[in-house]
Amino acid sequence: MPAQDRKRYLKLIAHLAWPTILEQTLSTLVSYVDTAMVGRLGTEATAAIGCTMTVNWMLGSVVMALGIGFLAYIARSMGAGRHEQARKASAQAVTVAVSLGLVMTAVVLPLAHRVPVWMQADKEIQQKAGEYLFILYLPMVFRSASIMFGTVLRASGDTRTPMRVNTGVNVINVVLNFLLIYKTREITLPGLSFTCPGADLGVTGAAVASAVAFTVGGIWMTLCLYKSPVISPKGHSYRPDKAILGPCFRVALPSCLQRLATSSGYVVFSSMINSISQVSTAAHTIANTAESAFYIPGWGMQTAASTLIGNAYGEGDREKLKALSRLLLIIEFIVMTVSGTILFLGAEGLIGLFNRDEEVISLGAKVLRMVAISEPIYGIAIIIEGIFNGIGDTFHSFLFNVTGMWGIRILGTYIFVSRLGGDLTAAWGCMIAHNVCLGIMLSIKYLRGRWRPGTNAETNAS
Repeated sequence: MPAQDRKRYLKLIAHLAWPTILEQTLSTLVSYVDTAMVGRLGTEATAAIGCTMTVNWMLGSVVMALGIGFLAYIARSMGAGRHEQARKASAQAVTVAVSLGLVMTAVVLPLAHRVPVWMQADKEIQQKAGEYLFILYLPMVFRSASIMFGTVLRASGDTRTPMRVNTGVNVINVVLNFLLIYKTREITLPGLSFTCPGADLGVTGAAVASAVAFTVGGIWMTLCLYKSPVISPKGHSYRPDKAILGPCFRVALPSCLQRLATSSGYVVFSSMINSISQVSTAAHTIANTAESAFYIPGWGMQTAASTLIGNAYGEGDREKLKALSRLLLIIEFIVMTVSGTILFLGAEGLIGLFNRDEEVISLGAKVLRMVAISEPIYGIAIIIEGIFNGIGDTFHSFLFNVTGMWGIRILGTYIFVSRLGGDLTAAWGCMIAHNVCLGIMLSIKYLRGRWRPGTNAETNAS
C-alpha cells in the first residue's frame, strides 16, 4: 500500500473511530460507577441486577441488529452518492424504532417479575430483580430510538453527535444514581462538608436513574437526527417502504437471528452460573462489567470498519476495500494485545473496585486473567464481523456465532458445570473457547477472499 494512501486511510479510520471509542469509554466508566455504587449495598444487590443482565442484553440486541441493516444500506448509499435514498432510509428507521419500542414494552412489562425466576436467581433477590427489569423497560421506545438513530447518524459518517448525546446521558445516570440509591448523608471533601440528599431506594433507585437517562437520551438523539444536514428524515414518508425495508431486513434478519440466538445463549449461560451460587453470580456480573472496558477499542473500530467498508463497497473501489480491511485488522490486533496485557496484570484491582468480598474478588480476578489471553483473537473477530456488516454479509457471522455459542459455550458449560459440578472458571473456560473458535472461523472466511464484492456498486447499493 502506498504511504500516501496509508496515511489517508489512517485519518479516515481515526476520524470515525475516536468518537465512538471515547463514547464507549465514557459509557463503560459509567457502568463501572453504576456497578460499584450498587456493589456498595452488598453482594445481594449486585446479584439482583446481574441475574437479569443477559435478558436486557438480548432484548437490546434486537434493536442493534435491525440497526445493522440500516447501517449497511445507508453507508453504501452514501458511498454511491445516493444521499436522497439514504435520507429515505432514515425515515424508515424512525418507523421501525418506534414500532419495535412499543412492541418490546408490551411484551416485557407483564413478564418482568417472572424473568428472575426463569433465570434461577435466589429467592431472596427475585422481587428486587423483577422490579429493576420492569422499571428499566418502561421507557423502551426512547431507548430504541436512541440506539437506532445513533446507528443512522454513524452510518452517515457522524460519530461525534452520538458521542455527545451518550456522554450527557451517562452523566445524568451517574448523578441520579448518587441521589436515588443512597440515603441522605454527610459528604466530606478536603475543605468542604455538606449534606447530600438521598432517596435511599437502593436497586430500585438504580433502575429509575437508568430509565430517566434512557428517556432523555431518546429525545435528545431524535432531535439531533432531525437537525442533521446530511441524514435528516424531514420531508420523507414514514409509511413502510418495501424498496428500502426489503434490503435492510435482508441484512438485518441474519444479524437479528444471530443476536437472539447468542443473547438467548447468554441467558442460558448466566442461568447455569446463577445456579452455582450467589458469589458466582456477583463475580460473573462484576467480571463482565470490568472486561467490557477492554473491548472498547474493538467495538469502536468495528463501527469505523462497517461505515468505511460500506462506503468503499458503494463506491465500487475494490482496492480501497482490501487496503482498509487489512489496516483495520493490524491496528485492532496491536490494540487488543495491549489491552489484554493490562487486563491480565490489573485483574484483582479491577474486581476490587466493585466489591469488597474477598471471595468475589478472588474468583472474579481468576476468570479475568483467563479471558485476557484470548483478547487479541476476539478483537480480530470483532473487526471481521464489522467488515462483513459493512458489505451486507451478515449470514456468516450468524452461522459462526450460533455454532460457537450453542455448540461450544452452552454445551460445554452444561457438561462441565451442570453435570460435572464445575465452578465459574469452568464456565468461563467454555466462553473463551467459543470466542477463540469464532475468531478462527471468521478469519478463515476472510482469508479465502470470497466475501469481497465485485465493482458493480450500482447494483450493490440499491
